[in-house]
Amino acid sequence: MIGNFTYYTPTKLCFGKDCIKDLPGVIGRYGRNVLLTYGGGSIKKMGLYDRVKELLKDFNIVELSGIEPNPKYDPSVITGARLCKENNIDVILSVGGGSVLDCSKAISACAKYDGEGWDLISSKVKAKEALPVVDIITLAATGSEYDAGCVISNTAINDKRGYMDDHLYPVASFLDPEYTFSVNKWQTACGTADAINHVLEQFFADPHSTFNDGVMISALRSLMTNVKIALETPDDYAARSELMYVCSWGCNGILSNGAGYSGWPMHSIEHALSAYFDITHGAGLAIITPRWMREILSDKTIERFVTLGVELFGFDKALPDTDMAEKVIEEFYRFFESIGIPMHLGELGVKAESIEEMADHILENDSTNEPWMYAPLDKNALIRILSASM
Repeated sequence: MIGNFTYYTPTKLCFGKDCIKDLPGVIGRYGRNVLLTYGGGSIKKMGLYDRVKELLKDFNIVELSGIEPNPKYDPSVITGARLCKENNIDVILSVGGGSVLDCSKAISACAKYDGEGWDLISSKVKAKEALPVVDIITLAATGSEYDAGCVISNTAINDKRGYMDDHLYPVASFLDPEYTFSVNKWQTACGTADAINHVLEQFFADPHSTFNDGVMISALRSLMTNVKIALETPDDYAARSELMYVCSWGCNGILSNGAGYSGWPMHSIEHALSAYFDITHGAGLAIITPRWMREILSDKTIERFVTLGVELFGFDKALPDTDMAEKVIEEFYRFFESIGIPMHLGELGVKAESIEEMADHILENDSTNEPWMYAPLDKNALIRILSASM
């Protein structure tokens, strides 16, 4: 069944080899003063920084570099918002992966707000406007290039928030798969794990439809197939292009149009892990996924597992449902392990003594226990998932 929905995506996607040649025309629609945001310098090593500077030689460029993985409110968002206000920035250009773009989105709203920016990010107040954001993506992962959200960490209070607002849609996103050729194996694997989890968060919902299921299963198949090719042959354009395109569909709502809403519980759990221990987001999700699956397995949810077993993995329909579900859980565990992700949180530095505190944090700040959710998780369930993941 497909239920009522309203769908809105204003972002212009520019996809393919050398698509950034059109960057000056796109940026020029919004003004001449540009805040250029990027991370640790990989864009300089690949020559993308120089290409951008040459393309925008007629613009006034202010730079904000050093944006972190799991981007931080302090210093990155605060500094970026200040630079925008001091330099009358017209448009933000984010060059890098999802962390750089998420930070840039938060900056875009905070730059147009006179109060404490964390009030916006924590949804205490609603943004009335934001600076336009254009991005050039260099990592297939978050899907931030095609959605209205960002995730920001506030290390001062051990908090990590998903911030959603229609003002945060990029006005244009440039996706050239060749810029992902230099992404290392760890980030390629973790980025794909993030995208797989985005799909699964929307697959486990009720009501659902044959069409939505088919799109999501195709997305999972593409991600799971092409990441192994990309890990083996990093400059395989076909594999990198599929990873980049499929990742862009992950969070913008198109996969769940007309379906129920899960509440995205695995992301709520991982946000706490990253807030407390600053682990790589996709790795945390990969570890959590099979443990979450086992926790929610019930008469209500088992049909979802059976559909994945038959349609994604090609298991025999004659298998008993419970056996099918266990095989699906094991298949995801082995897959994540096969692409180089350690499958225990302890290997990433997470400490068991923080589990109860993190469970309380999740329920207070994200809540996984609302009755409308597909498979609500109370504190005991959260503790079981986290403990099993250690």
